[in-house]
Amino acid sequence: MKKGKFIIVVADYHQKYADGMVKAARKVLQGHKVEEVRVPGTFEVPLAVKRALRKKPDAVLALGLVWQGETAHADLILNSATEALMRMMIQTDIPVLHHLVGVKTEKQARDRCLGKLNRGKEAGEAAMRMWKLKGVGRGR
Repeated sequence: MKKGKFIIVVADYHQKYADGMVKAARKVLQGHKVEEVRVPGTFEVPLAVKRALRKKPDAVLALGLVWQGETAHADLILNSATEALMRMMIQTDIPVLHHLVGVKTEKQARDRCLGKLNRGKEAGEAAMRMWKLKGVGRGR
């Protein structure tokens, strides 16, 4: 069976949660080639994704956690990163799985990064689905 090539870009500012998402994603992508790139925070994820896309992977998984506080900072970070990731995905025709999670509580963070709603697992599953669709609609 052909193996896919995936790159996980993770903001590890909140390392415990980042590690939980990466572990879950790697479990789904087991048996495939997986490269991991760690960046300081969510704002740096798009630059690392841009560099990862130059390697022509089958998909890039963008993972990270942003605490939503009393100011608009979290929204600015998430909106900017989302826009950049979407633009790169459309321009390169390579899936970028956006799982940058905004949370307000410790429980939300645990559930989405360490628990049953793990966004790393969801990103891995979405990457696998997109890999299986590779070539569909591309005239290959």
